[in-house]
Amino acid sequence: MKIFYFTATGNSLYVAKRIGGELYSIPQMIKEGKYEFEDEAIGFVFPCHGSGMARLVVNFIKKSQFKAKYFFAIMTYGGLSFSSLRHIERVGSEVGIKFNYTNEILMVDNFLPNFKMEDEIRKKDSEKIEEKLNNIINDIENRENMLITKGILSNILSKYGRRLADKLSDNYDKKFIVQDNCTGCRACEKVCPAQNIKVNGKPEFAHKCETCFACIHNCPQNAIHLKSEKSKARFINKNVKLKEIIDSNNQSNE
Repeated sequence: MKIFYFTATGNSLYVAKRIGGELYSIPQMIKEGKYEFEDEAIGFVFPCHGSGMARLVVNFIKKSQFKAKYFFAIMTYGGLSFSSLRHIERVGSEVGIKFNYTNEILMVDNFLPNFKMEDEIRKKDSEKIEEKLNNIINDIENRENMLITKGILSNILSKYGRRLADKLSDNYDKKFIVQDNCTGCRACEKVCPAQNIKVNGKPEFAHKCETCFACIHNCPQNAIHLKSEKSKARFINKNVKLKEIIDSNNQSNE
């Protein structure tokens, strides 16, 4: 079984690790130019980005060739998921993927304009997360067939939410503020999956942001902030280390 994942603050990586199999970071596959894959089962694990998938994930799937008897997709989300899983179903159908199983799991949301991290961490029940994750793992092991459906209104909201997110993403980094306590450690550059950051003393942004906020949450000095953030608190999944996120997303040749 092969699992392709995209992670910014560790939730999707943790879910992928728990499901098991061979793990493949989508940014690393793009870096290595690998786009042909085959296995008995192939899965995708990703966070909800603007009522769907981040553009980086979409482009990878569209460019790739996958061959398997069983396809599944698991989406992590923190607020309202609506019909966001339909996005990967639509994109998958363009390259010949017919999903057997889709599911979603409510976890801490790292989207700082909407959520206070202190509240998110406090409100999200770790026992419920583990219970849902165990159910998903059991379903996949048993090769269950089930697609999440939400209804027409939810479908419409997700469709237009995705369009809006695409329009806002590129220049979103103009809202980032780098404070004087930045040490130029380059952690932000290394965790950015979009090659959007180059550190020359301090981070410089290239305006091709995925709005994943990996740079903000993984900064060891808490030196990168948003003009509209709800709090200064940050989040990294407690089961994932910074090095794992760097290994997943680092696009340099180091």
